Amino acid sequence: MTKAELGLIGDAELVEELSLLTTQTARMRARMADIMAELERRRCARPARPTRPTHPAQRR
Repeated sequence: MTKAELGLIGDAELVEELSLLTTQTARMRARMADIMAELERRRCARPARPTRPTHPAQRR
């Protein structure tokens, strides 16, 4: 939406649009937090992989 288009819309409509966008933003943030928590849960649930030395002097 351009600034010119915003100038044609009434206050009530702008407030309603802002409210809708705020609600959508809150939902997206909550969803992002859920996804991040699930990824962290999965990462912690995996067995630790042993690290392998990469330098020949470290190998035994």
